[in-house]
Amino acid sequence: MSDQTKFSSTPFAPPTPQQCGDKIHWAQLYGSARGLSIVSAAQQAAGPLLVLLRDTATLNRLEEEINFYASGTDLPCFTFPDQETLPYDRLSPHPDITSRRLEVMTRLPTLKQGIVLATVSTVMQVVPPQSYIDLHAFNLTQGEELDRDGLRLRLEQSGYRVVSQVMEHGEYAFRGSIVDLFPMGAEAPYRIDLFDDEVESLRLFDPESQRTTEQVEAIHLLPAREFPMSEEGVRHFRQAWRTHFEGDPQQSAIYRDISQGLTPSGIDYYLPLFFEQCVTLFDYLPATHLILIEEGIEEACEQFWVEIKERHQDQVFDQSRPVLTPEQLFLKTDQLFGRIKQAPVVQLEHFETEERSGHFNLGSRKPMQLGMQSRSEDPLQRLIQFIDEFEGRVVIAAESAGRREALLELFHPRTIYPKIYATWHAFLDGDAPLSIVVTPLEQGLLLSQSAETPTVTVITEPQIFGEQVLQRRRRNKKRGVTGD
Repeated sequence: MSDQTKFSSTPFAPPTPQQCGDKIHWAQLYGSARGLSIVSAAQQAAGPLLVLLRDTATLNRLEEEINFYASGTDLPCFTFPDQETLPYDRLSPHPDITSRRLEVMTRLPTLKQGIVLATVSTVMQVVPPQSYIDLHAFNLTQGEELDRDGLRLRLEQSGYRVVSQVMEHGEYAFRGSIVDLFPMGAEAPYRIDLFDDEVESLRLFDPESQRTTEQVEAIHLLPAREFPMSEEGVRHFRQAWRTHFEGDPQQSAIYRDISQGLTPSGIDYYLPLFFEQCVTLFDYLPATHLILIEEGIEEACEQFWVEIKERHQDQVFDQSRPVLTPEQLFLKTDQLFGRIKQAPVVQLEHFETEERSGHFNLGSRKPMQLGMQSRSEDPLQRLIQFIDEFEGRVVIAAESAGRREALLELFHPRTIYPKIYATWHAFLDGDAPLSIVVTPLEQGLLLSQSAETPTVTVITEPQIFGEQVLQRRRRNKKRGVTGD
């Protein structure tokens, strides 16, 4: 096999299966080649890509890669987040998490192109049917007539919380002729100015300063929770509770709270009691879609199922808080893979493989470690030598604008002046041999059209500065800092 044949598939043009039930393998995905390959496939696909991963750490790293390699395009990229609760937990997800989940469930059925990332444990859990979101979603438009009491009732039945000052998703406040509202799925809250019963203006506002910013023509409202607290929703819950559980329901605080219109923590693990039938995220996918799976997700599914069973067993004897069975709340491993096999599938593999039917090496190479040599006369010697000898184009990934300036200052005494690009696609459209961009990539990229001829490389700060960059990143995440 010639080198050209061996690397005929690349992260810029990865092959994709076309028929439901077909499965192929992408191999030799070193560094961040996986992220680039997924973005390239999504740009060529006739429907969205659902990417299933083993754990949240892998998802977060891939999310950074995809955001970078999709930068400069209009490709929609979403993460369907985990609820960040344990099975049968007595805690409920933060409203911001619910907001992101509802946004994905709203967008996915009509998504013509794009990427959705999720862990396998997240997609194993049931979600509300699409009909629930469709029923409780509505629009407000500038100039329309608005019944204030009707709006208040609709917000309450959709799960919104009345507060004195709106700060988080799912909150609203009535103040005279002004209504402040933070819809689920929105990036910022809205201020609705009313003139009598007419919507005079709709403006975004900053929840910290409470100052309005830009004006908009309309806003789209989603339900504030993944379950209905309307009269019908509460009635269905009460009836289903009495059907599923023996004994006096009034002995359970959960039953009493829901009956009184309250939402107790942990109610999310009673979701099936609110609906005739729950679904999974797979039911939100449009007819044409592609599923990508990471190596090892079957083991992750099995491990999660063991955790579900153990936590169910821990809770099952509490008569004041009866629990649903695991099968009512989660897909088993065989059920999950049964759903996956209904679509064309790509399995993502790290190492090079023997090429055969359905198995493709995508021609990436392991990014080099170019760490600074603190005891050398020129600590950047290894990096400079690599740049000088590299036959293709080089782009350096700085973690923030401040870090970019610090790197440029290191290069200037050596009369090296990387060209600044705003996005990955701006870099691709350019021709500068050495460039720099701002992106918090952890893993670099080294591509070649043949085994000996690299053409493009992305060098990340961890490749240059090593463990200290990862330590700084972890500290910043703990403090909620996005960059230096």
